[in-house]
Amino acid sequence: MSIEMLDKRFGTIAIEKGFIALGHLMAALEIQVTEDLEGVKRRHIGQILLEKGFITYAQINEVLKSMGI
Repeated sequence: MSIEMLDKRFGTIAIEKGFIALGHLMAALEIQVTEDLEGVKRRHIGQILLEKGFITYAQINEVLKSMGI
């Protein structure tokens, strides 16, 4: 696996694979930042995307596999 692939973040890879749209990622990031500001325990972007119905478990697993995780 290339170093470049390891540097990519979950959301970027999910968009590149066509699993989510940029708007979905932006909505999930907004939720994540809002929760951070409210002192809520930080959730992974994948978890937020899944809960919103923007991505599936299988797609999450494929992204993580691409990340080498």
